[in-house]
Amino acid sequence: MASTLQAAPAVRRTESPQAADVANPTDEVSDVTVPAIDPQEMDEWLESVDDLLHRYGPEALSQLLTQLYSRAQAQNVPVVPALTTPYVNTIPPEAEHPFPGDRDIERRLRSIIRWNAMAMVVRGNQNGSGVGGHISTFASSAVLVEVGFNHFFHAPTADHTGDMVYFQGHSSPGMYARAFVEGRLTEENLNNFRRELPRGQGLSSYPHPWLMPDFWQFPTVSMGLGPICSIYHARFLRYVQHRNLLETSKSRVWSFIGDGEIDEPETLGAISMASREKLDNLTWVVNCNLQRLDGPVRSNGKIIQELEGIFRGAGWNVIKIVWGSEWDALFEADEKGLLAKALAEVVDGQFQKYSVESGEFIRKDFFGRHPELLKLVENLTDEQIRNMRRGGHDALKVYNGLRAAVEFKGAPTVVLAHTIKGFGLGSEAEGKNTAHNTKGLAEASLLAMRDRFELPFTDEQAKSAIFYRPPADSPEMKYLHDHRKKLGGYLPARTPTKDRLVIPDVATFVETMSDAGKDRSTTGVLGTILRVLMRDKNIGKRIVPIIPDEARTFGMEGLFQTYGIYSSKGQLYTPVDAGSAMSYKESTTGQVLMEGINEAGAMASFVAAGTAYANIGLNMVPFYTYYSMFGFQRVGDLIWLAADSRCKGFLCGGTSGRTTLNGEGLQHEDGHSQLIASTVPNLLAYDPAYGYELAVIVQDGLRRMYAEGEDILYYLSVYNESYQMPDAMPKGVETGIVKGLYPLDPAVPAKKRATRPQLLGSGPILRDVIRAQKILAEKYGVEADVWSVTSYNELKRDAQATARWNRLHPDQKPKASYLEQTLAGLKGPFISSSDNVQLVAEQIRPYMPGQYIVLGTDGFGRSDTRVTLRRHFEIDAECVVYTTLVALSREGQFDAKKLPQVLKDLGVDPDKIDPAIA
Repeated sequence: MASTLQAAPAVRRTESPQAADVANPTDEVSDVTVPAIDPQEMDEWLESVDDLLHRYGPEALSQLLTQLYSRAQAQNVPVVPALTTPYVNTIPPEAEHPFPGDRDIERRLRSIIRWNAMAMVVRGNQNGSGVGGHISTFASSAVLVEVGFNHFFHAPTADHTGDMVYFQGHSSPGMYARAFVEGRLTEENLNNFRRELPRGQGLSSYPHPWLMPDFWQFPTVSMGLGPICSIYHARFLRYVQHRNLLETSKSRVWSFIGDGEIDEPETLGAISMASREKLDNLTWVVNCNLQRLDGPVRSNGKIIQELEGIFRGAGWNVIKIVWGSEWDALFEADEKGLLAKALAEVVDGQFQKYSVESGEFIRKDFFGRHPELLKLVENLTDEQIRNMRRGGHDALKVYNGLRAAVEFKGAPTVVLAHTIKGFGLGSEAEGKNTAHNTKGLAEASLLAMRDRFELPFTDEQAKSAIFYRPPADSPEMKYLHDHRKKLGGYLPARTPTKDRLVIPDVATFVETMSDAGKDRSTTGVLGTILRVLMRDKNIGKRIVPIIPDEARTFGMEGLFQTYGIYSSKGQLYTPVDAGSAMSYKESTTGQVLMEGINEAGAMASFVAAGTAYANIGLNMVPFYTYYSMFGFQRVGDLIWLAADSRCKGFLCGGTSGRTTLNGEGLQHEDGHSQLIASTVPNLLAYDPAYGYELAVIVQDGLRRMYAEGEDILYYLSVYNESYQMPDAMPKGVETGIVKGLYPLDPAVPAKKRATRPQLLGSGPILRDVIRAQKILAEKYGVEADVWSVTSYNELKRDAQATARWNRLHPDQKPKASYLEQTLAGLKGPFISSSDNVQLVAEQIRPYMPGQYIVLGTDGFGRSDTRVTLRRHFEIDAECVVYTTLVALSREGQFDAKKLPQVLKDLGVDPDKIDPAIA
């Protein structure tokens, strides 16, 4: 080989603009001239690479190339490593393993499952119900998931915690069709696809554990959430393993994703974490059918190449399954590489065009671009060209891709499989922009599909879209059951553990709250409760504190040194605060999950921990404490997913209140999370003012979720304002705390209470309400009572449920809700004030027995002192006093003519701007 590069005439790049755009969409055709390497010398370099690969293997060659790259960088050569490979299969034919099963039987099974998936949607729309359904997504991904079912997806067994499979939401008919063939679902179930009422008789539209708690594990149809949850789920399995709680090393997390779904920010937002954590227990399979819901994903580009570059750049192992076996002979015969070059030049929009065109069109438009390409296919008929499959429809190619993914160590793997949307559904759906919205097929298409997949139906049976299950003693059924038996059982399936945790009693919690004379915040109290729980011999190891990089804000940094921050790498450095009591301590057995500035990732960890009882049979208790404003507002979709997942645990808004977090400005100040929480059916939301209230709520939540097995979760508004709290909890208030309302002075006789105003307060604003009670008495001679409202949401739900029961049972004695029982005989007026928007407290208006006025924090927040902010929003003691006197004046109990002077006396400006629009 020549030792130096020979000089050569300057040359100009000659690629066409189209080719340049395909290779790198940001490149432009350049006029810059560069010296060319002599072709013979280039061949010698390439032959050397081949020789090194043959003699030393791929790892050694990779080491050499890395060193060459480093040397070039050291010489200031602007080398950019290629992040994409040619537009061909990653695994060449000579490296493929033989298919381990019977391909003919598997093809027949896939055909039957394809048919049943289509039939349930078509039948569901033939009856005029209009309930919809999607048939094209599963049609494109059938081979991908069926190869997984037959050879990879392991169910939980005594020595295997099972694989976690996040199926594409729109492919749900395919999962139901397989379960039907397996005998797990009935024909009646399939006939009731998307008939979700009454629950349990039909099949839910998409994967919904709430509706099908024995079947689905993971909600995935809110696209983007399944992928991010799968990443943190894989990491959570490592967390459990490293903490010696459960052996999870055999479990793999699979996530099936559409290429259009990649555009959701949550899909790609955390992929670097997966490679950083070396999550080789995670495999993503991207169904690259080149279509979104309405059209091409990258009509003028190449989504598979784009994704390869993104994932390689993020440190993932990438496997491309682009072309089926029919292409192998063409690639082998193409000595000049023209075929691969031509395939790289064709954009996705044109590939979609080929999926709906004839073989004659493909021959002319694609192979006709070069005489030598035409020669490659001169012995193929147009029909053979038309039927040359994309790689995702070839079981052999898919098997080898998934096998390579499972065997790869040291990084997560993404499999990019080229498919056609609506594959096999005929001219009405296959490859069409309308494929996603196709709900039915004409009789001709049903017959064509029957013939294409060689199904044993008569014409009449095909036209009526019958459901079909082979005879129990058929080779197909024996094969199907044998393969699932080898893999531990059937999936998807959800099996909650029957184990129950031993929960500390209320006294254990409340005793930690007694700290007479010391100011405390409810966020600080939450930290104390966490430490009490983590020390508990029964439940301590099951607590999972999850914090998105704000532990010091919440006063929880004390957990670092005592319990450690989980890190798969341990701690490879000496922290700057080493030796201090609050030192930053990372450990492979750490208990705290610190997720960085990443609320979505923290929520995904919360879901993984909160559903562990059902997915790996281990009760775990997550406490996710976060900057309140970045909770529901930012990750509300993930919270809804958690509810659908029957997730358990505590979501804690650690900086709650529109006026309590007072120095951060309008984008940080939260006064609406309690309102949004009210929209989640199985989420119990509380707004406690005192430490003992919080303790009672947490203990009751632990009892309900982990001792009694209720599928609920909690939202807790906790605040960063410190103030003196009562020395002890009043007797007998536990029920009221949990139900949502109790009087601060239970000893006041009901008769006396009935004749005076009732003031309702929540969170830190309860203190202003108490101060208002004092001003009313001392300055205006008005006696009033104060109530702590811990949950307007729970009061409303109970009252609403009671009202519904009464409405539907007119022949029975009416029931009274807790709110109605508690306020029975009281005339009010009732004045409510809190650090939430008014609609939170407005929820109970229909059930109040007298005049009811609500004060709240409607409008954008501001940065100022708490005193100033509470006056701005008109929720402070003086505003509560004035509002009370207004209410009394309306009932003739206070002279309305005095109100202007009251405003002056209290310093309330009646002409300032309305805070709701300020």
